This record gives sequence, structure tokens and C-alpha cells, in this order.
Amino acid sequence: MSNTIFAFGLGIGTQNKEGNWLEVFYSAPSLNTEKNTLDALLESTNYEGGNSTLVLDEGDLNRLHMNLLKAGNIEQAELASRLKASTKPVILCVLATDDAPSNPAEVYLKLQLISHRLVLPHNTVLDGMFGLLINTAWTSEGPIDVRELADRQLSARMEGRTIEVFSVDKFPKMLNFTVPTGIRVGDAARVRLGAHLAEGTTVMHEGFVNFNAGTLGNSMVEGRISAGVVVGNGSDLGGGCSTMGTLSGGGNIVIAVGEKCLIGANAGIGIGLGDRCIVESGLYITAGAKVAVLDENNQVVSTVKARELSGQSDLLFRRNSATGAIECKTNKTAIELNEALHTHN
Repeated sequence: MSNTIFAFGLGIGTQNKEGNWLEVFYSAPSLNTEKNTLDALLESTNYEGGNSTLVLDEGDLNRLHMNLLKAGNIEQAELASRLKASTKPVILCVLATDDAPSNPAEVYLKLQLISHRLVLPHNTVLDGMFGLLINTAWTSEGPIDVRELADRQLSARMEGRTIEVFSVDKFPKMLNFTVPTGIRVGDAARVRLGAHLAEGTTVMHEGFVNFNAGTLGNSMVEGRISAGVVVGNGSDLGGGCSTMGTLSGGGNIVIAVGEKCLIGANAGIGIGLGDRCIVESGLYITAGAKVAVLDENNQVVSTVKARELSGQSDLLFRRNSATGAIECKTNKTAIELNEALHTHN
């Protein structure tokens, strides 16, 4: 067995009536665990190696508390002790290797690794995760299997209560699981668990950030960061703009936005942007769109498909107001513009 494991988490789980996991809350997931902590897990529980999900009892948690203290892992030791008071199932999820998840507990651990900023988007394997998650009603009384919701609502009404349903989805709100430091979010419902919000990120009320996607630095997000899309430091997404994700037509192509870019209001991209690029408001650039490339005298030097410009830096994309053609030229004002935008961010 290796002396390290990819990740582990002590969590509190919610099950449906069939005993399947709806979700697991890990308050302090751990990455790249060293040998002394691994030994504590092996000595304290029924964990025998590999990727495994276990339900712990009070005895397990007592042993785990003592052995983690001996290993010098004070944070996890204190968590193990505190979880002894839980009235809901306590889970130990260990990922010896970063393989595709095999159950919801593993999915939730990986999503929380991203949202806790321990792993960047695209840096953990999430293949097949959708098939493992159960459609869940996220309610004022916690997560409920949507197939069990009607019965729970009836029981609540009979007791004089109303269960408020916030959403029906396989993903919950990120902020119900972790609130990273140095961020602002106008509407918690618009940031899904598995989003990565870097220090200095503001997500306005109409902004949206999907899972396995997000920001890498200061960013003002008033548009949509779709699944799989990563936005670099100092880049802003204007109101109503959109980035085409891997679930919305982008296939397996990862669309990234570089540093100090601006995507204007109601604009959109189906290609990647390098650094210091601007997309004019209202202009949607799909990969197959024809783009007229201009020289410094605004003369057309070539016409290419937008995908050929993907990932290049210092570009200004605009639409010719007379002909409607999409044009691209070197962006000489991007640096000054973004510096002005971020003076008061």
C-alpha cells in the first residue's frame, strides 16, 4: 500500500428510505494525506485500503480521535470527537487514488475538494458522476429523495408544518456546504456545489457558476460560467453573458478565459480566450463563426473560423455595425480597461 492517499473526509450523510446516500457534508476534507494519518485510519476503523466508504460508530470515532491525536492531526482528531454527538450517520470516505467515483459519498467528497479550493477544476476525476447521484428535493427540512417528497409533505402538513422546496436537482447550493474566504455571492442558489470561487470573486445576483468550473482570482461575475469553464485572474463577465460549457455544446473541449479579459453584457463565447481579450457586448462567438481578422489600419488580412483564434491573447472581438460581420483585431486597450474596472472591485 502507498504511504499516502489522494483524499479523505469525515462527513455526515443523508439517506433515502432505501439506504442510498443523497448527500454527504464534509466540513474539513483532506487532500494528499500522509502516512501517519493513513495509519490512524487503518488502526481505528474497518478501512483496509483502496477507495472505500464506511459508516462509523462511536467506538470507531473514539479510536480515531485518539489515533489522530497521536499522529499529530489535531484538526481531524477534534472533528472525529465532535461527530460522536451526531444523530445522523457519520461517514469516513477514503480515496486512495483519484479514480472515477463509485458512489455518491465519493462524488460529494470530490465536489467539496473543489469548492474548498483544495483542488482546481479539472484536477480530479468526475467521470460517471451523474449516474451515481439521486434527484433530490433540497428543502427547508434538508435533502429528500424526490420520490419520497409527496409523503413527507403530507406528513408535515398533518403536523401543521410546511416543507419549502428550494430546488429539485442532483446538485445543492455550494454555500450550504462551504463559504470560502474573500468572496461575495448575491444569490446562493446560483452557485452549485463543485464550483471553485477564488479569493476576490464576486458573483452578482444574475451571475451563475456551475460545478467543476469557476474563477482563479479576482473576478466580477455577472454572467454565466458553465460547467467546466475556468476564468482567470482579473477577468470579468458582464451582465447576461454566457460561456459555452462541456454540457452545452462544447463537447469535451474545455473553454477557458485567460487573465484580464472582459466578456461584455449579453455576449458569449464558444471558444477559449487568452489573456487581455475583449468580446463586445451582444456578440456571441461560436467555434465555427467566420471572423474577419483586421490589421492596425482596420483592413481585412484574412478570414478564419473562430476556433482558429481560440486561446490567443490580446484580441478584441467586435461586430461591424454596417455589415454585421464579426471582426477581430489586436486589443491595445485591454490592460488599461481592466485596470480601471478593478480599481474599485
